[in-house]
Amino acid sequence: MKYLKHLLILVIACTVLSCGFYSFSGISISPDTKTFQVNYFQNNAPLIEPGLEITFKRTLEDLINNQTSLDLVPSNGDIVYEGEITDYRISPTTATSDNKAAQNRLTIAVKVHFYDKNDPEAEFDQRFSFFYDYAGSSLLVGSQKETAIEEIFERITQDIVTASLAKW
Repeated sequence: MKYLKHLLILVIACTVLSCGFYSFSGISISPDTKTFQVNYFQNNAPLIEPGLEITFKRTLEDLINNQTSLDLVPSNGDIVYEGEITDYRISPTTATSDNKAAQNRLTIAVKVHFYDKNDPEAEFDQRFSFFYDYAGSSLLVGSQKETAIEEIFERITQDIVTASLAKW
């Protein structure tokens, strides 16, 4: 009975220690990585939506803050995100019989440069994009535009965090 108790403690300790720096969100961060930095994302889309770059930067910072224990710093971060918004486009996706848009699509694309001071092999330059469909009879203004941008950025930022921090 005494050995069984010690064996159980040993198995539990090994199990806990073997999990290392893995989280249930799939994020795996080196123990040397303590900080992150999100630089300004220049809005270079052909169609400029004012304030889009600030909204994107804050959305990415908030997601990393919520899903990791990393500290946000203004400079010299262990990992760094920077890049540009390359596309903001509204286009029809389906048409009615009288050649009017039945449905429109807002597409936003972001090019991201990811740097990792502790793992240079993890660095990448990659384009991420997503879209939001809405009725062709409505205008993309006000709360509908806010919802569209929020949903697109939620998906894009999650894809960025997965690509940069989830080491499967």
